[in-house]
Amino acid sequence: MSGEFEKELQQLTSRIRPADQASMEAARAHWKTVGKPLNSLGKLEDAVTRMAGIQRTPDVRLNKKVLVIMCADNGVVAEGVTQSGQEVTAIVAGNFTRRATSVCLMAEIAGAELFPVDIGMAVDVPEVTRPEYKVMAGTKDMLLEPAMTREQAAQAVVTGIHIAQKLAADGCSLIATGEMGIGNTTTSSAVASVLLGRSAEEVTGRGAGLSLTGLERKVDVIRQACLLHRPDPGDILDVLSKVGGLDIAGLAGVFLGGALCRIPVVIDGFISSAAALCAARMCPAALDSMIPSHCSGEPAGQMVLDALGLSPFLDCRMSLGEGSGAVAVLPLLEMGLAVYREMSTFEEIHVEQYEEFD
Repeated sequence: MSGEFEKELQQLTSRIRPADQASMEAARAHWKTVGKPLNSLGKLEDAVTRMAGIQRTPDVRLNKKVLVIMCADNGVVAEGVTQSGQEVTAIVAGNFTRRATSVCLMAEIAGAELFPVDIGMAVDVPEVTRPEYKVMAGTKDMLLEPAMTREQAAQAVVTGIHIAQKLAADGCSLIATGEMGIGNTTTSSAVASVLLGRSAEEVTGRGAGLSLTGLERKVDVIRQACLLHRPDPGDILDVLSKVGGLDIAGLAGVFLGGALCRIPVVIDGFISSAAALCAARMCPAALDSMIPSHCSGEPAGQMVLDALGLSPFLDCRMSLGEGSGAVAVLPLLEMGLAVYREMSTFEEIHVEQYEEFD
């Protein structure tokens, strides 16, 4: 029987609609009138057209941009799958509020506000922790037992949706996604292994710099956890609850909430894209509201983007996380939108419009 949060999740996702094709066609038509060679901005034109479909109007605007950073701890860290201790999650989460992380500086340049969320850290951080967002104090060790209950997974997803709804009500017009959680490349690799039907070896990388021995241990833990729990790839809550993380579940909710509120949501790296894949499998219409940023250096980074049918804007070999790739692409989106909205048309500059040939 479905619990309270799972029922709410079903109700919310039932309201998500695909992108508006008429608005996208109007955006494409406008691009043809802009006084430059046809299709010469490539993916930037595609992105603006996609945003027109998401916002359901060709009058695309990006006013307030917010980076949502889901922070959570993972019990699987006890199995020696990381270089860092679990205490690092809380330290970095606190630093998000003090302009003391890489993504803080990058977001400042990109004009994005930071919204760090303690959805499941092992300890509270006063500047970040809010009771209404925290599902539990870190997940269980998935090698020994399911990471969380099904209802806790549903609660985390619903929490992400509610955060997107709150930001939309506050005037946000674009959400970038990020995460912080020691051990979350392990959980993301486990989720990717299940959803992509790939072996643990194929999808698992060194994360934040594991040794070869550490990588072998990480792969073995993922393989054993998946064999023990047998998560059902056709049931995303089952996958998240057994081998996932609260940050992944919360970000999946942000992608769903963005689609519900007609807000573009920018995918960051591997962990964020694993969450995006979860959201798209839960509600295929939500995929229309997702915008890629870069291709993560993790082995499954490209695999997950391919599964989503999305092509990244950047290939900088980044694997920092925290939303760094998502905010890095924001200035490009702004540039494309500036040309779309502000550049003179062929008619205005008295130049014959280009013809389009097959």
